[in-house]
Amino acid sequence: MSDIASQPYDALLIVSFGGPEGMDDVVPFLENVLRGKNVPRERLLEVAHHYERFGGVSPLNGHIRSLIAALQTELDNHGPRLPIYWGNRNWHPLLSDTMQQMADAGVGRVLAFATSAYSSYSGCRQYLEDIARARAAVGEAAPVVDKLRPFFNHPRFVAASCDRLRAALDQLSAGKRDTVRIAFTAHSIPASMAGRCAYEQQLIEVCRLVTTELKIAPERWQLVYQSRSGRPGDPWLEPDILDHLKSLHLASVRDVIVMPIGFLSDHMEVLYDLDVEACELCQSLGMNMIRAQTVGTHPEIVRMLRELIVERTDSHGLGVSVGFLPACPNVCPADCCPKLG
Repeated sequence: MSDIASQPYDALLIVSFGGPEGMDDVVPFLENVLRGKNVPRERLLEVAHHYERFGGVSPLNGHIRSLIAALQTELDNHGPRLPIYWGNRNWHPLLSDTMQQMADAGVGRVLAFATSAYSSYSGCRQYLEDIARARAAVGEAAPVVDKLRPFFNHPRFVAASCDRLRAALDQLSAGKRDTVRIAFTAHSIPASMAGRCAYEQQLIEVCRLVTTELKIAPERWQLVYQSRSGRPGDPWLEPDILDHLKSLHLASVRDVIVMPIGFLSDHMEVLYDLDVEACELCQSLGMNMIRAQTVGTHPEIVRMLRELIVERTDSHGLGVSVGFLPACPNVCPADCCPKLG
């Protein structure tokens, strides 16, 4: 194992959630997502109808293709020169197939980038489990894979987030920019799970860093949550975005910016929960809603990814960070981000 650990990395693996690219993909994709979970068939079909509004196409795969193209150019121009592979948790290209592809190409040691900035089960540990299963499926020929750390407080992630919020603020008149409320959204998770990881703390810190940089007073922003699932009686992180919008309306707020700070790119939950449900609610309440963009392929994100690769290659210590919280360790502790509280 020590010989393997001393070898240089010879590829980068992008690991993501995956998404359908047409209506024929939607139900099989959702069956993959919900496999092993006690979710009624009626709920699966209800979610499938959400995809119908967008032709069955999630924007996530398109984002990954754009990110790979931009990052490949960055690596080719500035190094390290690494081929980029891509494997998904729930839809093609599936991670196990990509792992076999790397093995067939003779790839021996890989850095993996998971498309989540935060520490949580689904955003961190579950990707480690996905990678382990894919390696087991390939067998002894599978490359060794090391995952890059969560990067919520990397200065370039914060800078890209600031740019996206600044662009949304610029859509308002000067007077409204001084009074608009900001609703930062993230995917809700069970409270029991949140109590065993730093997810909520990290999200609050990013919101604080962004609003401090843009000189937005604390009383003008709120971290809220979207896309909760599971049994209605189980506690999940709150407040929900729709409940928060209703409370803003009761407080006579006329303008709100909704920024999905917990997501790197648009996908179906962002499109449906925010661009459909939240937008329609604001219209019914007479509120002006502006939806800020996700960071996506912002140049700062592309540069950050290269820096994370160099950081992992050159150092085993903590990486660069800003704010009150330290950077996440390069190697996740064995007990990080458990599934259950």
